[in-house]
This record gives sequence, C-alpha cells and structure tokens, in this order.
Amino acid sequence: MKRMKYLFVCFMLIGLTVSLKAKEYPKREMRAAWIATVENIDWPSTSHLTTDEQKAEMIALLDSVKAYNMNAVVFQIRPDADALYASDLEPWSEWLTGKQGQAPDPYYDPLQFTIDECRKRGLDIHLWLNPYRAIQNVNKTNAAPNHVANTHPEWMLTYGTKKYFDPGIPAVRNHVARVVSDLVRRYDIDAIHFDDYFYPYKIAGIEFPDDNSFKKYHGNFGPQDKENWRRNNVDLIIRQLHDSIKSIKPTVEFGISPFGVWRNKKNDPNGSETRAGVSNYDDLYADILKWQKEKWIDYVTPQLYWYVGKEVADYAILAKWWAEHSYGCNIYIGQALYLIDPASRDQAWRSSDEIIQQLALNHSIPGIKGSMYFSAKFLKKNPLSVKEKLLNGPYRYPSLTPVNPGIKPVIPSQPVDAIVQKEGKNIVLSWQKQQNNSMFVVYRFKLLQRKRIDRPDKIIYVTSYQKLLLNAAKGYNPAHYRYVVTALSPTHAESEPVKFKKW
Repeated sequence: MKRMKYLFVCFMLIGLTVSLKAKEYPKREMRAAWIATVENIDWPSTSHLTTDEQKAEMIALLDSVKAYNMNAVVFQIRPDADALYASDLEPWSEWLTGKQGQAPDPYYDPLQFTIDECRKRGLDIHLWLNPYRAIQNVNKTNAAPNHVANTHPEWMLTYGTKKYFDPGIPAVRNHVARVVSDLVRRYDIDAIHFDDYFYPYKIAGIEFPDDNSFKKYHGNFGPQDKENWRRNNVDLIIRQLHDSIKSIKPTVEFGISPFGVWRNKKNDPNGSETRAGVSNYDDLYADILKWQKEKWIDYVTPQLYWYVGKEVADYAILAKWWAEHSYGCNIYIGQALYLIDPASRDQAWRSSDEIIQQLALNHSIPGIKGSMYFSAKFLKKNPLSVKEKLLNGPYRYPSLTPVNPGIKPVIPSQPVDAIVQKEGKNIVLSWQKQQNNSMFVVYRFKLLQRKRIDRPDKIIYVTSYQKLLLNAAKGYNPAHYRYVVTALSPTHAESEPVKFKKW
C-alpha cells in the first residue's frame, strides 16, 4: 500500500521499526510539519525580524523538514482574518511585522518565498487558515483600518477575549470563500487546510452570543434546534469551500485537522470508546463524518495528542476508529511532537519512544496514510533524540506524498534528455521537464541492480529542479552507480523511469 509523508508520521510497534527491511518501508506516506505563525509559535520567531532574518528562519525550518525525510509542510498563513501573504482582501498580519496592516520592509511575499523554497526541496505545501477567528485578543490587538472587524463590525461576535466571525451570517461564508479562492487562484499550492477551530471551544458558563443571527437566518430550524442550525452553518461553509476550490483547481486538496474525538460512544453508537470532555460534533459543531461521506473534503488529520493507553482517550483506540471511519478520505494522524518532555506529568511522554510506538501502530492499520506533526520548531529542538529514532526506523528513507483517491489523477509525461556528466569524481545529472511535470524523483542503483522504483531506499532526492550535483565522499563514488529519474504530476502520479545517458 502506498502512503504519504507529512510532518506527521506513522509506524508499527517499537521493536519492529528498527528491524524493518527496505522493501517494508512505505514508498508513499504523508509526513508533514505544521508551521504555526499565530503568537509566533514557529515562524517568524518574533514579529520584529528583518526580511532577511525571516527568510533565513524559514529556510532553516524547511531544511529541518527535509532532514527528517519529511515531504510536506502545513503553513499557517491566516491566523486572525489577516495575511502572511500579499492580499487585497485582508491586512498584513501583526505576527509578521508587529503591526497589523504593515507590509514587510524590504518588501517580499512570505508565502511565495516559502512555496519557492519548498519546491526546491521537493516539499508539498498546504495552506493552513483559521476560518472564523478574527481578533486574538480584543485588549491587545489594534486592528488595521481594512481589517474585517472595522469594515464589517456587523459580522463580528465577541466571546471571551476574542472576536469571531458569526458563522450564521451568509456574507461571512462568502468572505471566507473569496479569501480561499484568491489563494488557490494565485499560488502554486497542494492543499487548503483548516484545523479544529470552527465554532470556538466553549467557555464555562458563557453562551456563544449568536441569538441575533439565529433569529434572522434560522430557516427551518426551530427554537429548540439551535445546535443543529450551528452544525448546518459549518456544513454550508465546508461545502462552499470545496466547490470553490475544485472549480478553480481540481487538483488542490481540501483537508481538515479536527479535534481527536468526533463523538463519545455514550452519545452516539457510531462514536469512539472514549470519555473526552470535548467533541467535534457536540462542542465545535463540526460534523466531520458528514463531510467525509459527502466528499466535501479530501483528507482528515485528527489531532491525536494523547498517549497509547490513556484512559479517557486512548491513542490506539482513536487511530483505529478514524481509520475505520475514513469514508474514502486519506487519514493522516496528527502527532504531538511538542509533548515529548523529560519533565512531562505523563510518564509516556518522558521518552520519544511514544512517538515511535504510535507510528508503528499507525503502520499496522491499513487505513492510515501518514502523519503530520505539531509543530515545526520541535524538529530543530529534537526532543529526547526523536530525530535519530525516526531516521533509524520509520523515516530511514525518503517517502513520496500519497496519491489521493478522491482527486482525478493527472498523468505526467516522462522527463527527456536525461544526461549524466562527470566532473572529476563528482557527477551532474540533468534532464528536461515535459507535460504535467511538477517535481522529479531521482533513484540510485548499484551497477548490476535491477532498476525498480518501488524501493524507497533507492530514492536519493525529490526536487523541482532539473539538475542535481552528486559529490564524491569518503567511501562513495557517485560514478560507480546508475541513476534514473521520474516525474511527479500535481496529483502525485509518477511517470515511468528514464535512464541517464552519458554525455
């Protein structure tokens, strides 16, 4: 089975991960890292960096992703109805420049820069947006004049210390759809990604203040049916976003990263054997399973931020439950890299073996296609040597992004003019792109070895470039091997291999 790589990872039991043979590693598996911008969690590390410093930090993050043999990033570019990219619809983010509405100086487009750097490294990029949060803290944020809280205050609701869009207002859905459509139309991206924040997490003793929109837009929902009305509001925006994305670029995926529990079994016979205090359906009004059944979304990344064996929410139980309720969507598990801590109150997280065990478990469940990790800065921190354990086990070899069965495949032509040239002991591989060539995969084989591209251990690089320099090193002479190159299409279909000819 082919799997995808993301800043998430999945595998079998701990003892198995280090003993797997090359052919047992999945060639396709999602492995992705989340790059969070809100509150400067990952990037930029502060809102006071220069343009050059911001670029250097992003390059370092992407190099870390590549060093972990991951194949994608999930980049948060709209945390608070703002933009970490050039937008005519919403203001520049305060998390980028320290002042909402202020562009980078010297000017650049951080999103386009990140896309370009991802492509150099053969990384997919998913754009992470928050649909409804508008102001992070009403006591601290000074909203720009063109921020929606100022241009459309009638769309706003204050709940706790935050401002949110009112999901019950049709114009709100249209605005979010315009923002998403603008991104899909202007940027070379692989997916649009929403996390778990739909209706906000509940504040004890305080009701979400949407009575006015319920009175005005309740439709066929009666006074006792407000919760179903809220769920319908979220259903409407998910369907509208799906239709908007696919009408512009059918190859762009639409993914959701929900809270890890859809519903507890005590509330629904179709729910999981958990006792979580919060659920998507009952508290966030997000009926994820409906979206999957209706084919409104292409992948699901449940945030399983618990350890194997946790009494109220067991990772093992939930991983299996989500795989059994995929309804044709690719399932990538959200892994809690940030919880690895020698001082954790939970014994399980005092060792990075917990992540390795979870990946081993994922790999034993047929419906799971990969992992995404929160968050990117922990790749550099490498808590409790998790990097070494990943690279000696489940991430020993590179992996290609999984094909999504819900996306009509685009078939790539083979690259042409594949040439190998010697430069002393070094060699240079070059080739030319053809129709539907998005990225390229270079494989290396011993001289008499069969050129099989189903072997992940033979992948040496994935890139959008059309040239690769291979340096000689102690014990390695690149001229003593043979190489082939394949092309990947925008839907991750792979061409037949092309052998390199000597110049």
